Amino acid sequence: MGTVTQQPAVSVNRLRESGLLKTQGLIGGKWVDAYDGKTIKVENPATGELIANVPFMGKKEAGDAISSAYSTFNSWSKLSASERSKCLRKWYDLLLAHKDDLALLITLEQGKPLKEALGEVAYGASFIEFFAEEAKRTYGDVIPPTQNDRRLLVLKQPVGVVGAITPWNFPLAMIARKAGPALASGCTIVVKPSEYTPLTALAAAELALQAGIPPGALNVVLGNSSEIGDALLESTQVRKLTFTGSTAVGKKLMAGSANTVKKVSLELGGNAPCIVFDDAEIDVAVKGSLAAKFRNSGQTCVCANRILVQEGIYEKFANAFSEAVKNMQVGNGLDEGVAQGPLINEAAVEKVERLVKDATSKGANIVLGGKRHSLGMTFYEPTVIGNANNEMLVCREEVFGPVAPLLRFKTEDEAIRIANDTNAGLAAYIFTQCIPRSWRVSEALEYGLVGVNEGLISTEVAPFGGVKQSGLGREGSKYGMDEYMELKYVCFGNI
Repeated sequence: MGTVTQQPAVSVNRLRESGLLKTQGLIGGKWVDAYDGKTIKVENPATGELIANVPFMGKKEAGDAISSAYSTFNSWSKLSASERSKCLRKWYDLLLAHKDDLALLITLEQGKPLKEALGEVAYGASFIEFFAEEAKRTYGDVIPPTQNDRRLLVLKQPVGVVGAITPWNFPLAMIARKAGPALASGCTIVVKPSEYTPLTALAAAELALQAGIPPGALNVVLGNSSEIGDALLESTQVRKLTFTGSTAVGKKLMAGSANTVKKVSLELGGNAPCIVFDDAEIDVAVKGSLAAKFRNSGQTCVCANRILVQEGIYEKFANAFSEAVKNMQVGNGLDEGVAQGPLINEAAVEKVERLVKDATSKGANIVLGGKRHSLGMTFYEPTVIGNANNEMLVCREEVFGPVAPLLRFKTEDEAIRIANDTNAGLAAYIFTQCIPRSWRVSEALEYGLVGVNEGLISTEVAPFGGVKQSGLGREGSKYGMDEYMELKYVCFGNI
């Protein structure tokens, strides 16, 4: 299934020569170390090799980054929408011009296959392009007055300084999806990337500076998550908090935002059902389920966490799906033909092992995989579990790994009931050739995103976000701008 090659030093040297291997935080347009000199290691999950040491910052550095963003807000928000748009457009152009180096950096520190990393660069850049265009379309409104001597207007204005906390699984795209609309609307932003993948964030910030986004408009602090998070929560200058990550952390941030009544958007965990009906096209269902489940080694919030298969097609689908999974090559993301890289760390592997063990102890059977990969490190075999049910932990918790549990169901109503039996509500998938059914089930599913006969549905032009405990607000699309704007009503009297 592949071999792990040691990462040649030439990869890191190439990034260093390109000027994109930044190893300091960015505050007020200046690259800075932690004030106490502390650092944290960034390692390649495929090989364990050290890529770089970066600052381990805390409350003081975060406070200075907030102050920098606050002092820059007035000038940045007063620029015309067209001027902000031009800066973002230039940033987009630079991201694409450096796509190969950015993809290499993502693969080195995150582990995903290089082809997927290139896809992430394109996806992340698409948000910058989209919001560069959307900056010029933040229209207000004129309300018909209730009295003849009045005029009633609605303005949209930037909310202010934004605190953004982003995850490691999409280290470029998740920043772009937040920084794009924030900067486009006239906000300034302080980004706290994951300690596992800070280098991609720093490279993106370097390109933002090159694009002419002014010092202080985009700041990056990295290190102590609790201290930086507390600084963002406690500051009255931070008026908006946006977070992508676990539901548990999201709840803490939501509670912590109450003291200063911040505007909050949260994109949290998922437990996505993938429902394959008897009338589905097998090839389409297998391809879509495979993409929805195993992209990024199963480490995405919209991954198919449970695959529900109607009993009439169960055996046929299970065989075809397992055969496709068997052919997936596992290895270092830089190696040719690799479809699945390592998990992010040892804790991630241990979680997968715990969930698989629970499933087999409750009657599920391992169809394929089910153990650590012979490559060692944090590689895990692509796994298919048969005869799972919704009471098993693998179907109750977000797996975030390459494990696909298959569940049987009899009727449409039963599939909907099983699918909705969770606190999560981010993404769901349906495979059917029946148009009335696709409408009925799409509307009945308690999820913010639904894919019909398609496993890869994320796009910058559509709203992304969940319901129930999968979060608040939407990212991407024209609706994503509203998360960074406040409505102001103006009444003109005595006209």
